[in-house]
Amino acid sequence: MAKETAIYGLSSIIGRFLNWCLVPMYTYVLADASEYGIVTNIYAWTALLLVFLTYGMETGFFRYVNKEADRAATVYGTTLFSIASTSLLFIALVFLFDSQIASAMGTAYASHTEFITIMGVVVAIDAFTAIPFAYLRYQKKAVKFAVFKLLMIFINIVLNIFFLVVCPKIWASNPGLIDWFYVPDYGVGYIIIANFISTAATLVMLLPSIMEAKFKPDFALLKSMLKYSLPLLVLGIAGIMNQTVDKILFPYLCEGEEGMRQLGIYGACFKVAMVMMMFTQAFRYAYEPFVFAQHKDKNSKEAYADAMKFFVIFSWLIFLGMNFFIDVLKLLIAPNYWEGLRIVPIILASYLFQGVYFNLSLWYKLIDKTKFGAYFSLLGVVITIALNVALVPFIGYFGSAWASFACYFIIMLVSYFIGQKYFPIDYKLKQLAFYTVIALAMFCVSSVAKYVLEINTIAYYALCTVMLAGFLALIIKRDLPLRSIPVINKFVKK
Repeated sequence: MAKETAIYGLSSIIGRFLNWCLVPMYTYVLADASEYGIVTNIYAWTALLLVFLTYGMETGFFRYVNKEADRAATVYGTTLFSIASTSLLFIALVFLFDSQIASAMGTAYASHTEFITIMGVVVAIDAFTAIPFAYLRYQKKAVKFAVFKLLMIFINIVLNIFFLVVCPKIWASNPGLIDWFYVPDYGVGYIIIANFISTAATLVMLLPSIMEAKFKPDFALLKSMLKYSLPLLVLGIAGIMNQTVDKILFPYLCEGEEGMRQLGIYGACFKVAMVMMMFTQAFRYAYEPFVFAQHKDKNSKEAYADAMKFFVIFSWLIFLGMNFFIDVLKLLIAPNYWEGLRIVPIILASYLFQGVYFNLSLWYKLIDKTKFGAYFSLLGVVITIALNVALVPFIGYFGSAWASFACYFIIMLVSYFIGQKYFPIDYKLKQLAFYTVIALAMFCVSSVAKYVLEINTIAYYALCTVMLAGFLALIIKRDLPLRSIPVINKFVKK
């Protein structure tokens, strides 16, 4: 399990990082921030639709393929039949009503209804291929799973570079070579086309795995699977809406090209802060197996408390590092997006709260009260929607940033207090508070030095480097002696 977790986790993190690397290119090559706003909006919609189109059947597949292992091919085929049917129906509806959907999504799509149809096909294929990917996991073919996922991302990146960087240079020097397929001002359209080609290529790669299914659906089995899986749809929708609903609602709350421009800035700066999310994701892949492996140990609660402590400590370290050197990180995105960098501290804090909330979620998983996970997610959706509606019309993307902050902060606190009632853990709150106060104090000092005192650049970076080194030294001195790390212990004398 540890080996497979490492492969799945590493491939996922690498994949996210590679996709993240596209953001700087988008901000520099797209004509203006409003175009990236379209990208942000349409991918938020696809993330939500993907949850709808899989409707919990991925989890249902794992439940029934293990329950009826002697009929694995039938379970697999029945699941594929269900997802294929709903995906084809979805594609048909998108093609029939593409103009109406484009109008409902805003003026940005009015002249490009093909964006809707292409992405409709993409999300339908993604939903369908989720099941062959699940089948690879069931067969314990972790390497094949990871290779296919990374190949899909690699194809997407290569095509993005070709359409957005290489083709404009060819067009400038010798347009006759590519004028039969290339339109210079198509911009966002090429991002969508690259996604479609990479998704279609993945479907082709998975065909051998798809052909292993028994294509004779068992409708009694399907009924049972749907009864099991559909309730999971509610939890899935709530979870994904906490991450995407702000980017879906934004064009309705801040209309016109200015709304899309602000959404583009918000989406790009949100991506800058994703370093914290990638750390949280890496921690999650390691932590979840650890939680269930430690559960029967008499010292398990102490281990959970220590894990929480170190997660928070190193999250604050990342928070400080990114904020201290934001003027270096801002070079990742084009200058017309820099005005939005003020939301990065808010988003970083939101990701930190999200990570703490995930740590706290162990209590309802270990005592089989997962309904609380649904309650917390639904609470988060209500908070996110309410605050976006209340704030965005007045303060733009700052409203979305603060809504995300409030969402995760509140559900983190609610999960903690309810969890202490059902599964009390002695989290080291004094130590957590100590590091939190120190980190926030250092952040305030750096902000005052930069924006109030306006000290010169060299002095500012010297101050920030000293504070960051001091924070790291404090961690080592108080909670992470170097000699406690086996590799280092070989080289450090007492």
